Amino acid sequence: MSANLQAAIGPVCESFGHDRTRLLDILLAVQQRLGGIDDRAIDAVAAELAIPRVDVAGVVSFYTFLAPKTRGQLVIRLCNDLPDLMMGAEEVAAGLEAELGIRFGETTPDGRFTLEWASCIGMSDQAPAALFGDVVVPRLTPGTARRLVAELRQQPPGADLHRLLVRAYGDGANAHDLVRAAVENNLRQAGEVIFAQVEPDAGLSKALAMSPAEVIREVKTARLRGRGGAGFPTGMKWEFVRAADGPQRYLICNADEGEPGTFKDRVILTERPDLLFEGMTIAGYAIGAEHGILYLRGEYAYLRAYLEHVLARRREKGLLGKSVLGKPGFNFDIRIQMGAGAYICGEETALISSCEGLRGDPKNRPPFPAQRGYLGHPTSVNNVETLCCVPRIIQRGSGWFASIGSRRSTGTKCLSISGDCTRRGVYELPLGTTLRDVLARCGGEDAVAVQVGGPSGRLVGPDAFDREICFDDLATGGSLVVFGPGRDPLWVASQYMAFFIHESCGYCTPCRVGNVLLKERVDRILAGRGEPEDLDYLRALATTVKTASRCGLGQTSPNPVLSVLDNFRPACEARLKEPFEGRQTGFDIAAKLAEAQRLTGRKSVHFDA
Repeated sequence: MSANLQAAIGPVCESFGHDRTRLLDILLAVQQRLGGIDDRAIDAVAAELAIPRVDVAGVVSFYTFLAPKTRGQLVIRLCNDLPDLMMGAEEVAAGLEAELGIRFGETTPDGRFTLEWASCIGMSDQAPAALFGDVVVPRLTPGTARRLVAELRQQPPGADLHRLLVRAYGDGANAHDLVRAAVENNLRQAGEVIFAQVEPDAGLSKALAMSPAEVIREVKTARLRGRGGAGFPTGMKWEFVRAADGPQRYLICNADEGEPGTFKDRVILTERPDLLFEGMTIAGYAIGAEHGILYLRGEYAYLRAYLEHVLARRREKGLLGKSVLGKPGFNFDIRIQMGAGAYICGEETALISSCEGLRGDPKNRPPFPAQRGYLGHPTSVNNVETLCCVPRIIQRGSGWFASIGSRRSTGTKCLSISGDCTRRGVYELPLGTTLRDVLARCGGEDAVAVQVGGPSGRLVGPDAFDREICFDDLATGGSLVVFGPGRDPLWVASQYMAFFIHESCGYCTPCRVGNVLLKERVDRILAGRGEPEDLDYLRALATTVKTASRCGLGQTSPNPVLSVLDNFRPACEARLKEPFEGRQTGFDIAAKLAEAQRLTGRKSVHFDA
């Protein structure tokens, strides 16, 4: 190990106690010092931690924000998710390329700038947006993008470009001066639960006067369901974790919202961080955990200083640490784990892997996290919004919470609304609100389609606008993308499939290969070269990918294609080069895969369609 590497890497590893499970944090810190993580740096980290080199190299190669080669002094990541493309991201990209004289994926000859695409940075309500380093620059136009880059290029070599950007774009109207970003929260409507004015920590005080079992019972009686989209009963999950065998239990808050069109957690983290940490503390008390982890997506790094400040303030007040609020025997604290640009880490087992310093590969289930999660211990993984509901339930009672919303979907839901509407932003509305009502509130009355629940959700047309936003009808983790007149459903499906292809971990064949084949066939229809048989092919292949994929990403990735086939079939048929006559191909991909599995005895089979 060279002296320079030793000087850079040794202190970083020391600051994390040479803990192998903090490998992701170590690599992020090393990259900040060195500008990248090349082979020599990988060797040095492996030697310092006394772990196999392949473990370090595997993590470096997995996360988008970790670079095996040195990038430019300033990495510009322009978001190319669907809402940003709708608002002109491609034109902004052309302006950046023209100004810098490079293409995306390249670095300027002087080593100062690198251009990259980002799948989603949580700014769909103020698109097009980009990350300049970790500084968020929203509401870009081709002209403003070129002017900003031109100003940065005029700075002398060695100038601290990050400091200049913070100074220029740190004037946003946010909840705290440590949130240095020109990001608007765009909270359009505050509801009765998350964004209501509340007495600080009243829920926590009341919870600590109850037994853990009573806290869990109150949450169960409120019928609180996970707000991440799956809707699993929160109290039941906590009950499983508390009853599981093991000397330790852990709580993880999933703040890795990465689906295009989702940004509600960004607003909650800025407007209501104390409510979230209060909810995490109550959850820790209920399940018997002493350690909580907030997994914060790498794109929200600009929020970290503020959140660390809030945590420090809570420790000073006795709301975290030893004997919380004087409760003997209840010790609980929270640390922030930064992500590094991997959508798959929103899946709970992949998120746990990432917290353990591993690649964000999903784990096999069973065992479920409630049985064997973080570091092999029982773990509850809960969404930001879910945990924010808990203090309000304890403070005001389960009956109050259950009186809001519909019979089977209680409480409110925070919706991230973007796309072709006039009032983009976050709305907290009672569950059971109709989609038509939502569109009227956000100025999207002329919508021809709405994507409900992000790419993994469903695309619905006007005939579904009177359906309800709730777990038993139109379920959503929070994202609504509005599409106005002139938007092509097939183009929407193609863009979402590109997202899933980019974000797949590549572990299993149905997801790794099947999504590529789905996009190829959709694009063929978009190009006017489709045939009637292609629609049958798409449905059969989509069904196979859903059935045979290992984790939630692959099991939901075909939804954009299936939604278009189910809800916009005339638009698909109109694209075909031959009239559709309802012909059948006789080609059953699912049957072909099943036969291959029977003959080979393998669970994962590569098939050539």
